[in-house]
Amino acid sequence: MNWNTLRPEEAEAAWAELDAWVTWLRTAYGLSVLEVPPFWHRHDELVWELSALHLHWLACYGDGAAPSAPLQWHKDLREARIRLREWVAACGTQTTSDRPTLIAVWPGEPARDVEPAHPITDRDADFRAMVLADVHERQAVLDTHRLTAAPGSAGA
Repeated sequence: MNWNTLRPEEAEAAWAELDAWVTWLRTAYGLSVLEVPPFWHRHDELVWELSALHLHWLACYGDGAAPSAPLQWHKDLREARIRLREWVAACGTQTTSDRPTLIAVWPGEPARDVEPAHPITDRDADFRAMVLADVHERQAVLDTHRLTAAPGSAGA
């Protein structure tokens, strides 16, 4: 799945499915917040990693999967847990607070503001708000594209 190309309704469904699966994964395997923190959804690197794991799990446990596929998934999960710990250590999210991932400034780029950590008070409410904002942003991009592509518009 490519998060960059999902339409608003696809993204909304994908977020819900991924969130449910991540909740299952962290409870079924007892993953710590050092591997899957509460605000994983606020960090692209964690979203991409967990999405890849989810798709891999679906393929390995789906109809027609080889009998040995679940064993391969567990091997890959072991490696993914190492990567998740690395991502979490680098991104700055914790059990009770979160801040955006720091992005290195390359020569010639303007300095980036470092945002302070924000307390986590209601993870589920934050997730719902983030999904709503993501869906609205995707819809705005589509609406803008439609306006500029419409016959007689300034962008046509």
